[in-house]
Amino acid sequence: MKKSYQLGGVSCQVCVNKIEKKLSKLDGMKEAVVNLSTEKLSVDYDESLLKDETITEVVKKLGYEIEEESDLKDVELDIDGISCQVCVNKIEKKVSKLNGVKSVIVNLANSRGKIVYDSDVIKLSEILEVMKKMGYTGTKHEESSENLKDKEKEEHLKREFLEFKIAIVFSAIVFYIAMGTMVGLPVPSIISPDINPLNFAIIQFILALPVVYIGRRFYTVGIKQLFMRSPSMDSLIATGTGSALLYSIYGTFKIAEGNYHYVHSLYYESAVVILALILLGKYLEGVSKGKTSEAIKKLMSLKSKKANLVRNGEIVQVDIEEVEKGEVLLVKPGESIPVDGKVIDGNSTVDESMLTGESIPIDKAAGDIVYGASINKNGSLKIEATAVGKDTVISKIIKLVENAQGSKAPIAKIADKVSAYFVPIVMIIATAAGIIWYYLGSRGIVEINNTPSIFALTIFISVMVIACPCSLGLATPTAIMVGTGRGAELGILIKSGEALEKAHKVNTVVFDKTGTLTEGKPKVTDILTMEGYKENDTLQIAGALELHSEHPLGEAIVEEAKNRGLIFPQVNDFISITGQGVYGKIEESEVLIGNVKLMKAKNIEITMKKELDELASQGKTPMYMAIDGKFLGIIAVADVMKEEAVDTIKELKERGYKIGMITGDNKITAEAIGKQVGIDMIFAEVTPEDKYLKVKELQEEGYNVAMVGDGINDSPALVQADVGIAIGGGTDIAMESADIVLMKRNLKDVLTAMDLSNATIRNIKQNLFWAFIYNTLGIPIAAGLLYPFTGHLLNPMIAGGAMAMSSVSVVTNALRLKNFKKQ
Repeated sequence: MKKSYQLGGVSCQVCVNKIEKKLSKLDGMKEAVVNLSTEKLSVDYDESLLKDETITEVVKKLGYEIEEESDLKDVELDIDGISCQVCVNKIEKKVSKLNGVKSVIVNLANSRGKIVYDSDVIKLSEILEVMKKMGYTGTKHEESSENLKDKEKEEHLKREFLEFKIAIVFSAIVFYIAMGTMVGLPVPSIISPDINPLNFAIIQFILALPVVYIGRRFYTVGIKQLFMRSPSMDSLIATGTGSALLYSIYGTFKIAEGNYHYVHSLYYESAVVILALILLGKYLEGVSKGKTSEAIKKLMSLKSKKANLVRNGEIVQVDIEEVEKGEVLLVKPGESIPVDGKVIDGNSTVDESMLTGESIPIDKAAGDIVYGASINKNGSLKIEATAVGKDTVISKIIKLVENAQGSKAPIAKIADKVSAYFVPIVMIIATAAGIIWYYLGSRGIVEINNTPSIFALTIFISVMVIACPCSLGLATPTAIMVGTGRGAELGILIKSGEALEKAHKVNTVVFDKTGTLTEGKPKVTDILTMEGYKENDTLQIAGALELHSEHPLGEAIVEEAKNRGLIFPQVNDFISITGQGVYGKIEESEVLIGNVKLMKAKNIEITMKKELDELASQGKTPMYMAIDGKFLGIIAVADVMKEEAVDTIKELKERGYKIGMITGDNKITAEAIGKQVGIDMIFAEVTPEDKYLKVKELQEEGYNVAMVGDGINDSPALVQADVGIAIGGGTDIAMESADIVLMKRNLKDVLTAMDLSNATIRNIKQNLFWAFIYNTLGIPIAAGLLYPFTGHLLNPMIAGGAMAMSSVSVVTNALRLKNFKKQ
């Protein structure tokens, strides 16, 4: 029987060997294969001799996680009807309990949900039906219809603003009629409360109807959810304003019966003004939330819609969807490059700033790689398509950013827990406060400024409409959306909200050496010659010989000679001496270049002992030269530090981070490099397979570790680290091992990533603080806490306005992250 399992914690080849070896010894096991890159286990066994429970037990005893693979599907939904964090919690809680659903994450900021489910157990239609019964409509999110959705949102916002304008006009008229006579403003006698009290009540009722109709959703949804015993913010608004309306209608009937004192007990103006203000708040919140996803919109707008294909010697313009891998395209000056590809003809400079954040255009010629959405500046290019559609770098970036924006940071759990109990507690507080004040007022225990029933109703309405779970729910996702979007604009791709929060807690940064701190290829650093010889002469002779060699150190010498514009003389009788160096004749002179073994083999005495010791202490590799049997000099070669490495590490240390370096180099070379840049911890002679163990050791010592590497042989260490940071170009975008991908090969972006993480988490904390403070102070004040000291109650209309603006303030604060700049 064949089965597949998903493993967890498999970080290196040692783990793979351990699992395969242990499982292969089980009776009945025919084959056990572990794929390190995907952490998947495939087994073939005789089920009459071996049970699958035994397989899982063995793997768990070895210290690894294991779960049988099923047909899991991942779907992203656009969810209509979400109004607050309570809605989010309700959907997540209800849907996650369905048999077959593995995980549910709903994002209040963009009204999207991500559901992972087993299609063998439950169908998507069944999940959508459950959501529909709760009052929410889910539809599959389609990237291709993004522009249509944007237009729909724009139309929706326009409609909301129109509804608000209508509501505020009617509300203003009702407010004027109700309050005009109190402040001495003229009111026609036909609707005067003193002359025609019934007209006064009825005209307010009639004018209130359009506002109630515009805000009907609060009642249809809120009351429905109340009966379902899962109240939301809509329920608070419906109950608060509904109570005011019902009491006012009751008062209108009483006035009709002749009880004219009810003319001062009408609450039409409070109900409609509250509804109008909340409609305004919803509109402003929608506008602000739209701005949080501007980074995604910018990225999507970079995608080309058309492409110029070269077919049978002719140029044919086609839709981008028609381009296939391997086809040849012509990109004219000023055009956006449609797909990822390789230049096969032409020269130009290409602006890749939208992918890497690097503003300087890059020269491109035949053989160079170009990326879709970058801009061809000043020359025509013919390119062969190497990736199209969702496989292009720009599409992968968009997907990464969307996934990050839809994810939750652990800090969001605070808001989730609070909002789960928020609405029921607010309703209890509102009811209890109303009853207590009615009792205190009716018994004369506290002197109140109105009748007990009106006073209690005012308290009840104020508490109901000032409470706002929205601000709590928006605190985290909006900051993550803006923060990750801003990161993408800067060439820093943060894969999740969890990665953002973990980066904030990092106190130790460990760098891979080769290709990360260093250039990754050797360069000439020193040329030491005997008296009578010049540097360039020595380099010219060495370059002429090494031009025939393929050794990396030789290539460094050739490159340096070319950079200096030296012309190589003719070399005859070239010989490569394995493990030692090279030999050749230039004119009539015999030239040797190689290591100390070559010099000893040819009985050539090496001088410059002092200089050699100095080079060794710096971790440089000496290449010895001799001409006609006499020692000529030394050319030192080393993998040099990147220009920004010293400054980056210095700044990290100034900010309190401990710095480590992992390398396979010998201790002398590693310590020389470490000394140059001031590294605290150096791990030398470490194999790629064991890098992750060094990271693990630091974690066991209590450090929160960020590992910075090139994402190839550093993958296990990147996975093991609390935060894996991969430095690389566009081809590294698909790396699953890293939490953060830096599109430019610039170490300074490590600082920017850390700063962005700190700024985002700080913003989330500010949002949560103000959301908690708002509700912590607002609800008691609305409940009459200050009345015994001030003699004033919080007007329900002011409470409604404050509630409407609380969410807007949280989203506006999150939008400040759009101004984040590199230090």
